[in-house]
Amino acid sequence: MTTYKGIKGFTVQKLSSDPTTASSVGQIYYNSTGNAFKYGVPGVGAWSSGGNLNTARMSGAGLGIQTASLFVAGETGSILGIVESYNGSSWTEVADINTARKANAASGTTAAGLTFGGASGPPAAEQAQTEVWNGSGWTEVNDLNTGRASLSGAGTATASLAMGGVLGAGESASNESYNGTSWTELAAINTARNNGTGGGTSTSAIFAGGLTTAPLAITETWNGSSWTEVSNLNSARSQTGGTAQNNTNAIIFGGRTPPGADVAITESWDGTSWTEIANLATARDQFQGSGASNTSALAFGGSTPPYTVATEEWTLPDVVIKTITTS
Repeated sequence: MTTYKGIKGFTVQKLSSDPTTASSVGQIYYNSTGNAFKYGVPGVGAWSSGGNLNTARMSGAGLGIQTASLFVAGETGSILGIVESYNGSSWTEVADINTARKANAASGTTAAGLTFGGASGPPAAEQAQTEVWNGSGWTEVNDLNTGRASLSGAGTATASLAMGGVLGAGESASNESYNGTSWTELAAINTARNNGTGGGTSTSAIFAGGLTTAPLAITETWNGSSWTEVSNLNSARSQTGGTAQNNTNAIIFGGRTPPGADVAITESWDGTSWTEIANLATARDQFQGSGASNTSALAFGGSTPPYTVATEEWTLPDVVIKTITTS
């Protein structure tokens, strides 16, 4: 009589609902509600349409996360002080900043934010002014040490970085830290440039792309004391949108590449290299980005040209659930 001592049985887990965490990737289970066997695969990110801005514009600053962001200032041929707040579905105009400006930077949240630098006018001139947002209004605080435009920001309203930019006819390598009261000069970025994209925290940040005489692919990371050049972007560009959780998790999208074409390219940073992922629906430059990480971000405004009200939401789920079928 034949025996089957080598055969072993395994129990498939039974769940009443589909899991949503990355730990379920590669796992097979039985969904008792749907009466089906299912399994998890890695999520695939995609851009989707969000609510339109009330005022089409470019060259402002963005802060916050995908479901709670601010678009601060900008221009439509004239320099503006308009501020709009996004709640995950629509934009609402809130209190203007005290000094209208363009090419400014921002950091923080919709409850406690900061905007700094930029150009005011006419005629447009770089400035050092800093304003803090308390959730309902703006208050002037201590200026940057080096006034500049087309700079980038990272961090919170009480622990922020101001990176790069342009001052007069030349690019700036300046890197300053804000402690909730005043700005302090820190170690400069290695390559002076403007219109790059930065993000992260005041002790773990990234600054990528940008412009000198042409768009750049350079990426630098910050560890709280110094900048280190790391792997380049796959596509050299400036005037991009983007966000970062820290110096190992970032996303950059859109912008302008040589010889000046607007692109929809999106790249994700994992701490080692950039990987090209799903494109924006609308190619654009001089626009804004916000978000918590490379799995959740927001792109809004900019020039297509002309100025656009378009908002797009980037979402990368931890897991996608598939149903096992037989034929």
